[in-house]
Amino acid sequence: MLPRERHEYLLRRLELRGSVRARDIAEELDVSQVTIRRDIAALERQGLLARVHGGAFAISAADRRPSAARMLVGVVVPSATTYFPEVVRGMETVAAALRVRLALGVSDYQPELERARVRRLLEMGAQGLVIAPTTHRRSPDETTEWMESVPVPVVVMERHLDDSTVVRELDSARTDHIHGALLAVDHLTGLGHTRVALAVFDGTPTARWLRAGYHEAVARFGLARAPVVALPKGENGARVLSEALDALVDACLATGTRAVVAHTDHHAASLTEHALYRGLRVPEDLAVVAYDDELAEHAAVPLTAVTAPRRELGREALRLLVGRADPEGRSGPPRHVQLLPRLTVRASSAVPGRAGRPGEPRGPGSGSARDDGS
Repeated sequence: MLPRERHEYLLRRLELRGSVRARDIAEELDVSQVTIRRDIAALERQGLLARVHGGAFAISAADRRPSAARMLVGVVVPSATTYFPEVVRGMETVAAALRVRLALGVSDYQPELERARVRRLLEMGAQGLVIAPTTHRRSPDETTEWMESVPVPVVVMERHLDDSTVVRELDSARTDHIHGALLAVDHLTGLGHTRVALAVFDGTPTARWLRAGYHEAVARFGLARAPVVALPKGENGARVLSEALDALVDACLATGTRAVVAHTDHHAASLTEHALYRGLRVPEDLAVVAYDDELAEHAAVPLTAVTAPRRELGREALRLLVGRADPEGRSGPPRHVQLLPRLTVRASSAVPGRAGRPGEPRGPGSGSARDDGS
């Protein structure tokens, strides 16, 4: 068990019991009492418990005194308006306990600006970096060689750079989007759909993996052929997007396809509005599952969506970096953490041809599905 896992176990036991004995925790985790005493001392330095002879007591949030940050961590993300704000907020939830101060840089998907942000953070004294690199304007080898040249520990966040051999030497934390696509298709097939279309905005790094997961799901479930289309961005060309959605609906009607997995939330919401305008009922005539779940709940018909674990991703990325920055962790093997998204079921999916409540997902990841709209 890693130190972080032991620490979380200790804190959970304290929350339940109010106090713990080092001997009992050592027996439960099958480690030495010396190890647990060191863990208790480390958590006391973070202000998370009160150490006493033989164990520890819980302390209330009001009693916790802030401690000075021991490490400045630079965080470079491509956008400050979509997706990544929640990731950064996840980092914030553990930063104080890890005694970390965060400094944010935004690249606006521009490689040159990204490098400038990193240089500035290093000049500020950043002792580690969490980076969601821009990948669409340079090769994987260029990206990874540059990150390898950074003189402090680096964690690659929410990017698949497997085409490069260098990335294997870097720690990474990312969402398993292949699994997310499988979740969406599995949910729809579980409701009786035998054809599921895919509509994807290819202008994001996520799109490649959604396509891979979708085709894997089609093969796994033996689904009939259905439309697979690329959608334009649409923000600056509503007419172009409207024409693409019109063609998608026509293709679905022509092939008897009554379910669509649509990426992103914006595209899924636009598809829903377009279907309603054409006199189709959602979900009775066309079921829609969105991918990302940033704004899916607020669509004309609240959208069932694959929910990315954004806050959890931020927490894991920061923990990876702090572990790597520790002198004892620098020589360890690279760590690649993949987090599974979950399915949030709302009103846009139901049994084909019947009105009623949304169906429950089955198969991979069904234990993490939620139908409370959160």
